[in-house]
Amino acid sequence: MKYKLEHACIRVVDLEKSMEFYKKALGLEEVRRKDFPEWEFTLVYLSDEARNFEIELTYNYTPEEAYEVGNGFSHFAFIVDDLEASHKRHQAMGYEVGELKGLPGSQPMFYFITDPDGYRSEIIRAETV
Repeated sequence: MKYKLEHACIRVVDLEKSMEFYKKALGLEEVRRKDFPEWEFTLVYLSDEARNFEIELTYNYTPEEAYEVGNGFSHFAFIVDDLEASHKRHQAMGYEVGELKGLPGSQPMFYFITDPDGYRSEIIRAETV
């Protein structure tokens, strides 16, 4: 039996702000949307050009408070060709961006960026994967 990894779901407080982050900061695009007004929530699926994996943003119309990211989930990971340019770009966009890091004695290989709800994404230099 074969399994294909399809998507990961995160709950967001401000759908438009989250979509702006994933579109502008990470180049994802909306591939489909499902509205469920009778249950007061919307699902938006975002992916890259290859469409191998999706992030599902779940937006409940009236969340009572911000969601807790929790201590079990760590991060998404994205690969980029020019790590330094990406890092500078994300800093210039005003997002919460960590330092460039690498293993001891090696060049920087990654950094983290945080979305509006506190979910982190690791940005990895392509040639190190």
